[in-house]
Amino acid sequence: VQLQASGGGLVQAGGSLRLSCAASGRTFGTYAMGWSRQAPGKEREFVAALSRSGFSTYYADSVKGRFTISRDNAKNTVYLQMNSLKPEDAAVYYCAEGQGGSYYSAGGYAYWGQGTQVTVSS
Repeated sequence: VQLQASGGGLVQAGGSLRLSCAASGRTFGTYAMGWSRQAPGKEREFVAALSRSGFSTYYADSVKGRFTISRDNAKNTVYLQMNSLKPEDAAVYYCAEGQGGSYYSAGGYAYWGQGTQVTVSS
């Protein structure tokens, strides 16, 4: 399984970014997909997830109402739309593909991609 995240960059507080994660190696759409982030000196935080069916989502309280996870099965890609960005959202963001466990926790994910850096200026 390969997961290639992209779309990170520098944005001003209040701005938006859309992260993408292209997946390969397994039949896309048959596993849950998720995003986590890690800021320097902090623990990794699991921030968003989409169930295998695509009908259920999970968001950490810190991003609820501002971030939206979605996927395009035709493109084998999962997205994380991030709006109203705050300086505390700055981190390396990682995408993940599930292994059949709970979609709403990091423990349900077996495969993690390389990260993409998000920087938010105040």
